[in-house]
Amino acid sequence: MTHMLRNLRRHARRLRDSESGNATIQFAIMFPIFLTLFLSSFEFGILMLRQTFLERSVDSVVRELRLGQLTNPTHETIRTEICDRAPILPDCMETLMVELRVVSTVTWTPLATDVVCKDKSIDINVTPPSPGFVNTGNANEMVLVRACSVFQPIFPTTQLGMSLKRTDLGGYALVANSAFVNEPR
Repeated sequence: MTHMLRNLRRHARRLRDSESGNATIQFAIMFPIFLTLFLSSFEFGILMLRQTFLERSVDSVVRELRLGQLTNPTHETIRTEICDRAPILPDCMETLMVELRVVSTVTWTPLATDVVCKDKSIDINVTPPSPGFVNTGNANEMVLVRACSVFQPIFPTTQLGMSLKRTDLGGYALVANSAFVNEPR
């Protein structure tokens, strides 16, 4: 009986002092942390690329509106131009919503802070690029432009994917704002 207890203690001591398998334990603890960090970094990188392309596209289109380079601009034309300049936005024409609103220079009422990704259009008036161009708006009107696009996270189960604020459409919204003034005739 004492011999069995002595053997049991010796095996327990050898198991306790053994260092084989330490790397497995460290790997099992650290791998999920590094994998989550990697996937979240990838998700964040894609999110930032999409945001940057959306911002740049909106600014570029608004610049063309200010300079009068878009012929007969309509709400749909603006959406198409933004999507053409942002190739990284998947299904751009289906997911991009553009809100155009005239701002009164008396009250300076801005766009609402809670972004609702819905299409809202107005008539656009820019400096005529050629004879025969018809302007439908008033001179010196300030127009705010807000473009919103909804995306699904690439890795929705990572911490970043779960913490992104979701819209009613199910994805996360990227928003870009800009403004232009209708030039006097």
